[in-house]
Amino acid sequence: MSTNLLITGATGFIGSRVAEAARQRADVNVRLMSRRGPVTSPDGPPSAATVPGDLADPLALRGSCTGVDVLVHCASRVAGEPQGLAAVNDLGTKALVEEAVRSGVRRIVYVSTAAVHGRGPFHGVRPGEAPIAPVSAASRTRAAAEGHVLDAGGLVLRPHLVHGEGDRWMIPGLLGLLRELSATVTGCASLQSMIDVDTLGRAVVAAALSPSHGPGTYYVNHPDPVPAPELLAAVCERVERPGGGAAVDPATARARAAGSPRATHHLDMLTVDHWFADDGFWKDLDCSPGEGFTQTFPRAATWYRSFVTTG
Repeated sequence: MSTNLLITGATGFIGSRVAEAARQRADVNVRLMSRRGPVTSPDGPPSAATVPGDLADPLALRGSCTGVDVLVHCASRVAGEPQGLAAVNDLGTKALVEEAVRSGVRRIVYVSTAAVHGRGPFHGVRPGEAPIAPVSAASRTRAAAEGHVLDAGGLVLRPHLVHGEGDRWMIPGLLGLLRELSATVTGCASLQSMIDVDTLGRAVVAAALSPSHGPGTYYVNHPDPVPAPELLAAVCERVERPGGGAAVDPATARARAAGSPRATHHLDMLTVDHWFADDGFWKDLDCSPGEGFTQTFPRAATWYRSFVTTG
């Protein structure tokens, strides 16, 4: 028997991979929520049935979950004024969850972020061990969204750093830091939880359909955290090496980046552990974490080079 699965945010970085993974499942009927009309595939035709809905307009969500078995909520606003972030992430998710419950949806999955915990350090932290302590409006409203999903008995999935084609924040931001410093950074020893976006898409769908994964929160990252020197080396060798090989220590880097909040944020990514451990997520899941960062990152290197040159 097929499962009727509704995905929000299917045109986004992560949501598009979730939609692609769902379309590969013969046992799934895919529906995509959109406020802009039919969602098309790269070659033009609609990629799946489209359901109208706008998270910023709760009334527009009425009827969106009719006949849906599983809701996978990938839509989030990550930039903008606090009021707009709250309208989509907090109030929009609340209205969507209420509509799902009213429509008899049996499973709700929300793709959140480990950023709801703040900036660490986190070393081998497991679900339930770290407090919710967001430091930005985006993370605060996504934490609120988590609450609505959990109150309804849903699953919350928290990746940390997601890389791959379409990533306009993580690797480009790190490169922006190195460009601002005109150097790479040496002496960083942090560990970062990471996952490539294609594996994440498959894992979200697998968790949404899994009989072994009950309500609650899970960290969704590759089991092996990535050391900061390995991350830096990959960016410098595969994408761009700012400063012609020069290097500075973290203290010098922090002094040079003091005037740029985004650069400082990415420097924290290199110097503070953000390692979230959840081996249990992959157990009994019809999906493998696959290869690690050093194997998956090169596949997106050409895209990153093009993006940071033209973007």
